Amino acid sequence: MAEKPIWERIGSGFVQHYYQQFDTDRVKLLHLYTDASCMTWEGEGFQGKDAIMTKLSSLPFQTIQHIITAQDHHPTPDSCVMSMVTGQLKADQDQVMGFQQVFLLKNVDDKWVCTNDMFRLALHNFGA
Repeated sequence: MAEKPIWERIGSGFVQHYYQQFDTDRVKLLHLYTDASCMTWEGEGFQGKDAIMTKLSSLPFQTIQHIITAQDHHPTPDSCVMSMVTGQLKADQDQVMGFQQVFLLKNVDDKWVCTNDMFRLALHNFGA
């Protein structure tokens, strides 16, 4: 079987590391963002690693577990990697919920960082 393309190895390695850190100690995500990073969390925008970490640290749950069901990775023309993740999460005693998250990864000083991050729960209000 052929080796996966480099962008898939970079993207899947980042995704595995990101959710492991998120599930065990969100504070450790700080080094994955930069001062120029942007994040949209459920439609609310944040710019810079401090603002992003303030948001992630303020999320109202004590425990969380992510289960990745699919991930896709593409190279971009400017040597970045775009990753799309679909999965399920369980926070505290809440029901399992679906989610999608997109990362744009860039190599800065020989380290892959997240320059853009978009997160949405897969919630639908079909009765509205």
